[in-house]
Amino acid sequence: MSVRVPPVISVIVPVRNGMPWLEEQLRALDAQVCDEPWEVVVADNGSTDGSLAFARDWAVGHPGVLVVDASGMRGTSAARNAGVEVSHGEFLAFCDADDVVLSGWLSGMVETLRTADLAAGRFDFWSLNTIPPAAPVRAATRQLGFLPAGLGANLAVRRAPFEEVGGFDEYFVPGEDIDLCWRLQLRGFTFAEAPRAVVSKRARSDFRSVFRQAYAYGQCGPLLHKRYRRAGAKRDLRGALKAWVWLVVSLPRVAQPTRRIEWARGAGTRLGRLEASLRLHVFFP
Repeated sequence: MSVRVPPVISVIVPVRNGMPWLEEQLRALDAQVCDEPWEVVVADNGSTDGSLAFARDWAVGHPGVLVVDASGMRGTSAARNAGVEVSHGEFLAFCDADDVVLSGWLSGMVETLRTADLAAGRFDFWSLNTIPPAAPVRAATRQLGFLPAGLGANLAVRRAPFEEVGGFDEYFVPGEDIDLCWRLQLRGFTFAEAPRAVVSKRARSDFRSVFRQAYAYGQCGPLLHKRYRRAGAKRDLRGALKAWVWLVVSLPRVAQPTRRIEWARGAGTRLGRLEASLRLHVFFP
């Protein structure tokens, strides 16, 4: 990794208790080939499993790696923002500590940001999980029938637009990545897909973890709707009804291993939406 000249792109990796996967991600980043100089910033958000010590040891032998203690405020958004504060690149790329960036990820992001302000890559959901191989899945989606958005696990943005909109909203978790994408586009900045920027996503596999993650993700829907409904974000009431019916009909088969995880994901999402709807006084089932 070249660090003899100021980096053009800074890779921000938020982490909280990322062992043992953090090393795998750092090795994948170290192996990237890119025409432009880059740096990696590990932003530790209060790890208690040795992630911070490991990252600091890793940085000793890798001059292009910076480590920042981002434990002042809990949350991925706060960690990412703290990482950006100490970074130097004109471009900012974001990935997670428990995933693995594939070859060409960094150069793919740089290529896309040459002509766009914001870029979302693609995900490989099988390499790190027991799923049959398939084509990479687009990270860009149109949530709530509104503007396209990417996920923070595979996202890149130019520094100037990022700073202009104030970075990630540290009180909007999860969904902070969608919120950032929408704020940027509503400000007039351009969004594009980066098809060569692929990340292998590590999925949770046990019922409890899948449910808790889906519950958290579900909570962001009502907040996104409340914040952006006047701009055009819409509810999918027909889809919501079908999802609730499916949960009830599928309940007797939850004991089946092949059904448990799917049901946990669906139930977590809907219950998270229900809780947030009641708390925020909006109807988003």
